[in-house]
Amino acid sequence: MTLPPLRARLPVAVALAWACHGAHAQTLATSLVDLSLEQLSNIQVTSVAKREQRLADVAGAVYVISQDDIRRAGATSLPEALRLAPNLHVARADANQYAISSRGQNSVLANKMLVLIDGRTVYSPLFSGVFWEAQDVMLEDVERIEVLSGSGGTLHGSNAVNGVINIITRAAGDTQGALVSAGTGNRDSAVAARWGASTAAGTAYRLYARHTRRDASQLASGAPLRDAARMAQAGFRADRTDGASRLTLQGDLHESQIDEAVSARRVSGVNLLGRWRGNVAGGQGQLQAYFDRAIRDAPSSVRDVLDTFDIEYQHALAPRGAHNILLGGGWRTQHDDVTNYVPAVLALLPAKRRLNLANVFAQDEIALGSRVKLTLGLKLEHNDYTGLEHLPSARLAWDVAPNHLLWAAVSRNVRAPARVDRDYVIPLLPQGSPNFQSEIARVYEVGWRAQPSPVLSYALTLYHHDFSRLRSVDLSPAGGSLNNNVEGRLSGLSGWAAWRVSDHWRMTAAYIHNDQQFRARPGVPPPILINSLGNDPRYRVSLGSSFDIGRTVELDLQVRRVGALPDPAVPAYTALDARLGWRVNPALEVSVTGRNLNHARHVEWGNGVSTPRSVFVQAVWRH
Repeated sequence: MTLPPLRARLPVAVALAWACHGAHAQTLATSLVDLSLEQLSNIQVTSVAKREQRLADVAGAVYVISQDDIRRAGATSLPEALRLAPNLHVARADANQYAISSRGQNSVLANKMLVLIDGRTVYSPLFSGVFWEAQDVMLEDVERIEVLSGSGGTLHGSNAVNGVINIITRAAGDTQGALVSAGTGNRDSAVAARWGASTAAGTAYRLYARHTRRDASQLASGAPLRDAARMAQAGFRADRTDGASRLTLQGDLHESQIDEAVSARRVSGVNLLGRWRGNVAGGQGQLQAYFDRAIRDAPSSVRDVLDTFDIEYQHALAPRGAHNILLGGGWRTQHDDVTNYVPAVLALLPAKRRLNLANVFAQDEIALGSRVKLTLGLKLEHNDYTGLEHLPSARLAWDVAPNHLLWAAVSRNVRAPARVDRDYVIPLLPQGSPNFQSEIARVYEVGWRAQPSPVLSYALTLYHHDFSRLRSVDLSPAGGSLNNNVEGRLSGLSGWAAWRVSDHWRMTAAYIHNDQQFRARPGVPPPILINSLGNDPRYRVSLGSSFDIGRTVELDLQVRRVGALPDPAVPAYTALDARLGWRVNPALEVSVTGRNLNHARHVEWGNGVSTPRSVFVQAVWRH
């Protein structure tokens, strides 16, 4: 059903705002511009070392999106929040699908970024990537999003080739009380509610529910598409702290209906995760297990039911002399059941397959004097397709001076075969691809992170990736198959900076440049579709401004320039986003967010779907 125009929906948000105006108040979180750059550099991150580290001490290209970043950007979905990370290329492909990756090889089926939500891996073994239209969280409860560029395989495993997106929600004890959020605009609407409390025994918990509606997209020509969607999600989290140990139990269920030309695509799922963390003999341990069922019913292709069970244990030994050792291991089993609706066109055979993944890892952070640390790590991982894979890494960090860190890293990672690589059968590829092997990446990085003054901080990274055994589509007189006949390289520079202009004004800037080339392996005829591997912009530039007007009004501006895509060709574009927020009282916040304000529409991906100018009005009440 098509939503009414914006002018018909604005009174709904305004009425909700004023109805909440007299409610009992709770102070909002500290504004972003109220934090000093030193406080921001002290944010604890876990994506590189799998233990808490100050951002200023991390030997890796990590960008952190905070809760206040998300709030002040007016983001209404995870992909839109991820646009805040300059080290990610985020391209909107239609109303629900996005192409998201770091350091190249991006597509709506990108397969070299590992995505975690509170420690739960959300990739699909169908193609080793993420169906972004199936991923949602209560954005108001996100604590931070850590975006690591470069290989994270030693600790996170295969498929973390170009980076890791680690989405971390707030502990239940930090989300006590009620929250209601409602918003509407000319492209979508959303409503969410959360309640948090504590039991007499000291267990904190929260319950939440969220519903989103998105309007259909249009092609650049103005022709309408059938991709409108309705999405609902609900879940809970409970945390109990007992002395030095902590127990977490959380779960979600979701269901979406997305319009399509043949029939609606339905996406649903449920997950349950438990995690214990506490002191054990000789250090600190963490045990985590989760179950995830994901159902994807696309009448134009397949119905896929995926059941995942994962268990992992890691043990941080107490520091011994110069050594700080982390050990761990895990096991994952996935049962994939596919119904091939049109086997004459495409099919996954066998229709049912069980996939097992086992791993052990070790990492040692070695102090080489008072200012230099060397971190050596190795993960051994076994999968059912290619057997044992080794994922080593080495990182060196040198505190050149206070608040100045020079670091370097070298690592090897693989993208293990997915079902589409081994089991995908279409008339063009009648025999399947039983010999497809893991893709390999060797990654070399050197970086500099510094805060030369209390009002300025920046990070620079130079990197080079050597790829071998990349996927190729090869034709022969007998038909065709997927093989590993492509190799390539990527070299690039990334940099971002933050400048606290005054007590009420903060600015950010970022620049990313990539140069990549792909070619057939020597002695092999050029595969088809090889150009699609490099369909990425050569550069991306972004500027941001966060300004507090008095104590109750916020003005945020974000402008980004994205270079052209070569094949399929997409012109370069510039997009301006703005948000004006008003804290009516300590309990109530009203905001207006405009996206792509500098033009009516532009194309971000090679399918010709346009991203339009949009306006979103939102009211958030906290009690």
